[in-house]
Amino acid sequence: MEHRFYTLDVFTNNRFEGNPLAVFTDGDGLSDDQMLAIAREMNLSETVFVQKPTEEEALARLRIFTTKEELKLAGHPVIGTWFLLAELGVVPAQDGGVHVLQETGAGILPVEIRFKDGRPQRVTMTQKEAIFKPAKFNKKKLASALGISPKDFDPKLQPEFVSTGIFNLMVPLRNRAALGNIAMNMTELRRLQGKNATMAYCFALGGNGKAFSRGMLPWELYEDAATGSAAVHWARTLCETEISARPHLEHSSGRGNGTPKPDRSGSHAEWKETRPARQRRGRESFRRHHPRLTSFTK
Repeated sequence: MEHRFYTLDVFTNNRFEGNPLAVFTDGDGLSDDQMLAIAREMNLSETVFVQKPTEEEALARLRIFTTKEELKLAGHPVIGTWFLLAELGVVPAQDGGVHVLQETGAGILPVEIRFKDGRPQRVTMTQKEAIFKPAKFNKKKLASALGISPKDFDPKLQPEFVSTGIFNLMVPLRNRAALGNIAMNMTELRRLQGKNATMAYCFALGGNGKAFSRGMLPWELYEDAATGSAAVHWARTLCETEISARPHLEHSSGRGNGTPKPDRSGSHAEWKETRPARQRRGRESFRRHHPRLTSFTK
């Protein structure tokens, strides 16, 4: 049986920048084991399988797989998939914004696609209200797992687990140089995080309202090029501190010992009274390849 798939670069307008993604637009009929096997073959941080929804209000169901497991939610797969579906006409084009509902492992969540001249320009996902859990482990062990010194941690902010649909470990560092010092021990970090988080999202605040980050994955892929849901966790974490007085921080992702890989993503929280009402993530995608067919024997 043949299934059509596309490869994309998310959070960029340029080929081979941003974060790569594979999307199977006809994912019905594949078992969980088959989808995981395909994701391992793709060997990307995530692969998406678009299926018919089981809930009437949703336009599509998104199944998101890493090379290790299925995720309830992830940012760059959602953004990239809906950008592609809009290009393919699954979402009817109209000037301004089009709102749809998607079915994910984290529930039914809204997505907004903005069009210009009949083509998608920006996709924005709204995530769930944030949940916080303290990271109750020795910071020296965390420093060892990340290959940094305990002095590289931010002296004011503490590591914690944050979820808006999927948990990640937020790790505040002292400065950008500390980000460049990361030399992760995958085994140690995986053992330390356990099943409490998907990645260790390390970030540092810079001057002029800028922030920098690296998303460390404790498996063979090592590092996520540009994150989606974790960047929303980052914004939501800052909303809980005095830094929330600076709501328009510029965020840049890096990979490979801090070497930046261009990332045109954006994250922010919309405020209602004194609390963030919604967390959102959005930006453009670049469709890198034309559709290809792959044969898969059941």
